[in-house]
Amino acid sequence: MPETDTDTAPHTPNSTRKKAVFHMIGNAHIDPVWLWNWQEGFQEVKATYRSALDRMKEYPDFVFTCSSAAHYAWVEENDPQMFKEIQDRVKEGRWEIVGGWWVQPDCNLPSGEGFVRQGLIGQRYFLEKFGVTAKVGYNPDSFGHTITLPQILKKSGMPYYTFMRPGPHEQGLPSRLFHWESPDGSRVLTFRIPYEYCTWGKNLETHIKKCTTEIPDTNELMVFYGVGNHGGGPTRENIDSIVQLNEDPSLPELTLSSPNRYFAAVEKREKIPVWSDELQLHAVGCYAAHSGIKQWVRKAENMLIRAEKFAALAHHVTGQPYPKAEFTRAWKNVLFNHFHDILAGTSIESAYDDARNELGEALSIASRALNFAVQSMSWKVNIPMIEGTKPIVVFNPHAWDATLPIEMEYGGLKPGDVLTDDQGREVPYQTVRSEATVSGWRKRITFMADLPALGYRTFRMKPGEAQEAREPRTDLTLENEFLKVTFDEELGGISSIWDKEQGLEVLKAPAARGAIFTDTSDTWSHGILRYDQLEGYFSGESLKVVEEGPVKRTIRIRSVYQNSTLIQDVSLFTGSRHLEVKVTLDWHEKHSVLKLLFPLMLHFPQATYEVPYGTITRPADENEKPGQTWLDLSGVYRATGSIYGVSLINDAKASYSIQDTSLALTVLRSPIYAHHDPYVPSEEKDHRYMDQGEQRFTYLLHPHTGTWRDAKTVQLSQTLNQPAVAIIETYHDGPLPQSQSFVRVDAKNVVLSVVKQAEAGEDLVLRLIETSGQDTSFRLEVLGQSFEHHICGYEIKTLMLKNQQLIETDLLEQL
Repeated sequence: MPETDTDTAPHTPNSTRKKAVFHMIGNAHIDPVWLWNWQEGFQEVKATYRSALDRMKEYPDFVFTCSSAAHYAWVEENDPQMFKEIQDRVKEGRWEIVGGWWVQPDCNLPSGEGFVRQGLIGQRYFLEKFGVTAKVGYNPDSFGHTITLPQILKKSGMPYYTFMRPGPHEQGLPSRLFHWESPDGSRVLTFRIPYEYCTWGKNLETHIKKCTTEIPDTNELMVFYGVGNHGGGPTRENIDSIVQLNEDPSLPELTLSSPNRYFAAVEKREKIPVWSDELQLHAVGCYAAHSGIKQWVRKAENMLIRAEKFAALAHHVTGQPYPKAEFTRAWKNVLFNHFHDILAGTSIESAYDDARNELGEALSIASRALNFAVQSMSWKVNIPMIEGTKPIVVFNPHAWDATLPIEMEYGGLKPGDVLTDDQGREVPYQTVRSEATVSGWRKRITFMADLPALGYRTFRMKPGEAQEAREPRTDLTLENEFLKVTFDEELGGISSIWDKEQGLEVLKAPAARGAIFTDTSDTWSHGILRYDQLEGYFSGESLKVVEEGPVKRTIRIRSVYQNSTLIQDVSLFTGSRHLEVKVTLDWHEKHSVLKLLFPLMLHFPQATYEVPYGTITRPADENEKPGQTWLDLSGVYRATGSIYGVSLINDAKASYSIQDTSLALTVLRSPIYAHHDPYVPSEEKDHRYMDQGEQRFTYLLHPHTGTWRDAKTVQLSQTLNQPAVAIIETYHDGPLPQSQSFVRVDAKNVVLSVVKQAEAGEDLVLRLIETSGQDTSFRLEVLGQSFEHHICGYEIKTLMLKNQQLIETDLLEQL
């Protein structure tokens, strides 16, 4: 996007200073998608690369810096001759590869594994095609940078990082050049670009003189030049002006350079400051703009991760082929749509048709691989024939024993049928509304399945005696052994969550409900930190019981606001300490923000957000902030003096705030597509607004004693976003038992995030994340083998099972 940082410090030349050096970085920032579709970006990549190659012929000292493996792959496929020229220039040292990732992504919204795959696929591409990997992480245009990136960059072979946003007016830093540190202690030497990453003027004098104001901070500086956003790169006039300005003794020495050369020149300096926090915020509206792209990417990431686990295990257990090439293709689709103007929701409307199609392809590949894998294993389970029964094999994708909700379509259910597990124990189940509107045999059932760690269990539906129907309850409350929940029909929200174990009320009056805030900002919400102009609330229209049985009870809240309808199906399962809420929203408002507010009875609250492969504690203020799948607010419950909290977990949203002591999930914003300040839209034009129409998502509300660590919030989020898989089977002999665990981790703070086949060969790769900041020794069981291992606090650890040995490797799988 064509916006520059607004550093406004005056020019104060110092004639007594040592001659400074400006490393002139010739580059061309190319948005492959923004105010145009990827097809136009494709053409611009080729045109820009052609221009850069031509400048190299004309100027022997010219150096070009370029990122994004996806762009190179386009050229390789579409113009092999030009690609060969680039390979020659890389070998010569005049075309510098930076960024090591498939694209320049949004640096808050992708999952932790999404960032890992950016490097895994991007760096391996560069190594294969050019014989080098990038050393400099490179995201000049991304809008904020999560605190966990230094560890991911370092373990992806990039000890250096370059960015521009947030600028000095948005985030104070001790220096342009600093060591950026992750919570685990990993550091990357980082540089914040002054003023802008691209130039449009022919003569660079004004830009260079602005940058001289930075000399008291650092005597050696990177200065970026070249036409960008829609590509272009350095022009003849740019390069000629550098030559001419180098003759001015009042200016620094200007050298045609590259980020690698700059970092080599400055990395051994003494007293480089350390920054141990995130780099935020530039455009808070990006984290709630366009609900579709946020949900599609999250679903695709989670489906691929789940499919890889079972595909890798099935290859070892049954010999099922592992679709490595298909997985790579799917991941490339996901990674491309991490691009900061796509995932941030700031592109033109038609760009999201392309994104939906590409992510749909990724989902299709993943779902097909998942089905082949689990069915290859369930087919090998020894299931003796018992007349009149129907087997169901359920797979747990998580490396801990879990009791997970199952909901599935089922044919042929008869009155009195009984569900049992592999030990013959009866498992309660109930029917819920089927997706098929037919009479007779087609039903939908739900039950809670006790499942072994990353494995499966076999259940059976068998004939039984029909039971006399129980009289349904008529009260409009939810209650189990842990919680009692009541509703306010007039307000259209939850009025009370009573914790029966602790004897306390979780919510503060009047109710948890939908609130609408005025938002006249542009697509990015430039200049906005929060949405605090309350416009109104959804009001209740109806309240009714829609599901009832031994597994769960569900009450539907239907509420309305102007032209919009909000339906929330609130379920409480037997034995559950949390609420599950399935949301169907039909939205038709403009220039508004919808938040779901959950007012809590807490004092001195502490807000903890999930970030990519980590967590961060932030001020509990009203400012809009990005997060991954959950936000937790914990504090002192004044009546008891104890620590208490609530985790809000979801499967589609990424923007949150704290309103007083209310948890707030930002459901959506409805600005105009691709509207950028300072342009003022005309009311006479028929503008297109975001998020009009229906959308669905699910959230969990999880009250707990202690902190989110005690509440196992991380595990609960994983089970929502990567649910169990249920397969209706038949009778057959087989070598596998009716219940089995393939992989298990015995430490509750260590999450196994990935099981996959190695990029090279067929060895298993396992990725583990320490979630609570504690150095931990743990036991890892893999396919019958047991290993003792250690992980440091907040560490991302990658292991490879090779020749019966567990070997640690980096994120690029380079031993």
